[in-house]
Amino acid sequence: MHVAMLSGEYPPRWGGMGSTVFHLSSALAKMGHKVTVITRRDSQAIKNPSLIPKLDGVNVVMVKWAKIPMAFTRSYGRHALRELLRLHKVEPVDAVHVHAPMISWTEKQFAQVRAEIGNVTTTLHGSWLGERDGMLRAAKYGESATWKNPNDLAILLSAKHYAKYERAAVRGSTVCVANSEATKRDFEERYNPPQNWRVEVVRWGVDIDMFRPQNHDDEDSQLAHEKMRSRYGQPDEAALRGAADTKTPLLLAVGRLAGRKGFRTLLRGMPEILAKNSGAHLVIVGRGHMRKTLLKQAKNLGIQDSVTIESGMPFSDLAQLFRSADLSIYPSLYEGQGLIPLESMASGTPCATVNDGPLPEMVDESVGGLFEVGNPNSLANTVNNLLGNPEIIPELVANGRKRVTDEYTYRLNAEKYAIFYAE
Repeated sequence: MHVAMLSGEYPPRWGGMGSTVFHLSSALAKMGHKVTVITRRDSQAIKNPSLIPKLDGVNVVMVKWAKIPMAFTRSYGRHALRELLRLHKVEPVDAVHVHAPMISWTEKQFAQVRAEIGNVTTTLHGSWLGERDGMLRAAKYGESATWKNPNDLAILLSAKHYAKYERAAVRGSTVCVANSEATKRDFEERYNPPQNWRVEVVRWGVDIDMFRPQNHDDEDSQLAHEKMRSRYGQPDEAALRGAADTKTPLLLAVGRLAGRKGFRTLLRGMPEILAKNSGAHLVIVGRGHMRKTLLKQAKNLGIQDSVTIESGMPFSDLAQLFRSADLSIYPSLYEGQGLIPLESMASGTPCATVNDGPLPEMVDESVGGLFEVGNPNSLANTVNNLLGNPEIIPELVANGRKRVTDEYTYRLNAEKYAIFYAE
């Protein structure tokens, strides 16, 4: 089949959507399908095409878009539709795959695609109204002010308007595929879908080759682990060996530095964590407008020496950090799915996350721990319980890796989506 994949993100835009579309396209191509990705133009990639990763069987086309918060979804949608129809005349398209909500089509535009091309599969990565509610929840729990980020402010002010395009996707797609049961419920409750609405749930997988457990028996792997651990805090001998009974545990949190990610809640929980684990060190990896706010908060709490914030790092280093950490913490206040816990589990690192939204669909006490959303005391109790019982860690590690390899791979994603395309 020739699949046209419409996504507002694709490398070098390595966001959550960009990453999943890249890996899904690769998996589909390995199955023998041809994929054309129609994405937003990236100025750096236009100047240097080598920034776009090359995949056999995958062609990438970049189109114009207006660089205006939220409004870009309409602009990109119009240009992407024009390119899709042109492509179909040159190389007939068998299936169209749309990644919402970063593309806004009307019901009329969906109808045009179905009439002129055929099957339209729309992935629901989450909703604008859900994003907005996540920001309101962030304000409730004392996270960063939304107005500090233009994109977040635009979502807060215009989510209700742009929700009509998500409603159009519900009514205009051949099949909608939610990335979690929580996202499916979100759309059912907000958009009153028709009785004949076809909706499936397929949770995204992760790259299980990049995110893999530490091999302490391999010399190069062990040296990489020791180098990474030595960057943060003062690791003891057990930490350098990768033993769970370390007195200097490395905690990892990854995500955009925005209010709905819950990092201020995490920092509020750190004093209680340090009270029982004085040698612990927290590393937060992410870009965003909150870096100064978080550093100031850490200083005010007196924990600045136990916290490091990395604005970004190469994928290879991030993957090693996942492997070398003793525990990852994901305090997010809203997600469509959330890939960080899966990347952690694939890396052989247990995850503590919120008992809210889609996160409990992936994480339970057999692979990590859950805490009350927005509650720093609950977070600290869960983390301290995991760190205080090192004898259970090997089983959590084994269970987590098995869960990911059995249920959350891009090969499985591609097989399921190929069925939707062909129906």
